[in-house]
Amino acid sequence: MRKRFQGTARRGRGRGAVVALTTAFLLPLGALAGCDSGSADGAKHTSAAPRPTPKPTPLWDRSPNSVAAVGDSITRGFDACSVLSDCPEVSWATGTDEKVRSLAERLGAHGSWNFAKTGARMADLPGQIEQAAEKKPEMITVLAGANDACRDSASYMTPVAEFRASFETALREVRRELPKTQVYVASVPDLKRLWSEGRGNPLGKQIWKLGICASMLGDADSMDEGAVQRRESVQERVVAYNKVLREVCARDKRCRYDGGAVFGYRFSGDQLSRWDWFHPSKNGQGRLAEIAYRNVTAAEPPA
Repeated sequence: MRKRFQGTARRGRGRGAVVALTTAFLLPLGALAGCDSGSADGAKHTSAAPRPTPKPTPLWDRSPNSVAAVGDSITRGFDACSVLSDCPEVSWATGTDEKVRSLAERLGAHGSWNFAKTGARMADLPGQIEQAAEKKPEMITVLAGANDACRDSASYMTPVAEFRASFETALREVRRELPKTQVYVASVPDLKRLWSEGRGNPLGKQIWKLGICASMLGDADSMDEGAVQRRESVQERVVAYNKVLREVCARDKRCRYDGGAVFGYRFSGDQLSRWDWFHPSKNGQGRLAEIAYRNVTAAEPPA
């Protein structure tokens, strides 16, 4: 009986040794497995590369598919094809002339509309935008303000506060009707530069006498104190208008001002109408289209 008991004990001690060895061997494996599967509830977890954070969609689309233009005689192509006549087919914004290559053409837009009116002032812009909104364009171009300074007398120029109020109303109209439509705003041209360039042309000065921008172009050859002061007051008003365009546009994330590019462009004889030497010619319309395309497609707005 004692021998049988002892044999059993020895066998028990042998099984205990096997269990101890097995446990000692499995513990490191369990620790290794815990690197990717050990959790308090026993659920298996697998490691995975973190998903990249999606980039936000930029507010400014550099390739809008449709363009509507608002503004004045410049956007209507006035005096570019024939004397004292609109010629919208050469418009810098929406024209179809191959030599001009308008902004819409350069963008490859599938739709374009021109709602600008010769003689229009900033106060007319909200009405034009209301018309443009019916087409639901992806971009609206604005070139307006020259006629606010071009009046029969410098004393009749649109006050800066009224100009600002009209432009703010126009942008609110855009946002109410077209929340995601982009607005490209061109600066008012340097009217004094145009006077300086065109006053040497006899035909141009005869056309000016018909009433084109009398506040700047009237008495074109006069250099007396009154004439000089009058032209300077018009110039200062244009600078103030462009400051308004820049400030108001900057408050709208989908609005881009040209940084004063049109104001700063030095139009020469080739870029001016051969009839009035004031409005852009076809060549000049092409230069405006170049400026607009460069600014619309730039990664960052002009400084």
